[in-house]
Amino acid sequence: MKQFDFSALIRLYSKMDNTYNKVAAQYGFHCTGCKDNCCTSLFFHHTFVEKAFLLHGFFQMDTGVQKKIRQTAADYVSKTFSSATTGNSLKLMCPLICQDRCSLYFFRPMICRLHGLPHELHPPGRQKIRGPGCNTGQFDSKPYIAFDRTPFYVKMAELEHNFQHQHNKAGRPRQTIAQMLTNPEI
Repeated sequence: MKQFDFSALIRLYSKMDNTYNKVAAQYGFHCTGCKDNCCTSLFFHHTFVEKAFLLHGFFQMDTGVQKKIRQTAADYVSKTFSSATTGNSLKLMCPLICQDRCSLYFFRPMICRLHGLPHELHPPGRQKIRGPGCNTGQFDSKPYIAFDRTPFYVKMAELEHNFQHQHNKAGRPRQTIAQMLTNPEI
C-alpha cells in the first residue's frame, strides 16, 4: 500500500478532542466508565483512512501484544457475528482495551472520540439531527450545549475522498475495530 500522510487526520482528531473536551467541561462531564461503557457498544466504522490510521498504530506495537490483541479480536468477531448471536447485543469489550485503557488511544477512530455528549448534525437538505448523549451524563436534565459534529464529518469525508483516490478505493467499509484487526487489508 502507498504511504499516506496522516497529518490532516491528526489535526482533525485534535480539533475533535479539543471541542469535545470544552463541551464536556461545560457540562461538568468526566467519563469514568460505566455499565453502558461505549467500549462495549457495537460500533461500525466507515472510512478507509481511519482504518489505515488505526492499523498504522497497531503495527507499531510489540508483536507479542499484537498477537494477543488479534486473538481477542478474533474471539470478539466469532462471538458477535455467529449465527446464534446475530441481532443480540452482547456488550463485549473492544479488543483494544487493556487494563481498562485503550491501547491505541491516539489512533482511535472518530466515533470513539465523539461518543457520549449530546450533539447535533446538519445534513444537507435535511432537518437537523440531535443525539441525546450517553445515559451516564444525565444530559436530559441539563440545558443543551451546542456540539455540532457536522464540520468534523465534512472534513472526514474530504480526507476519506483523498485517501480513496490515492489508494484506488471505492465504497464505504463497514467494520468494527475487531474486524479491522482480524482483516487488516485496506
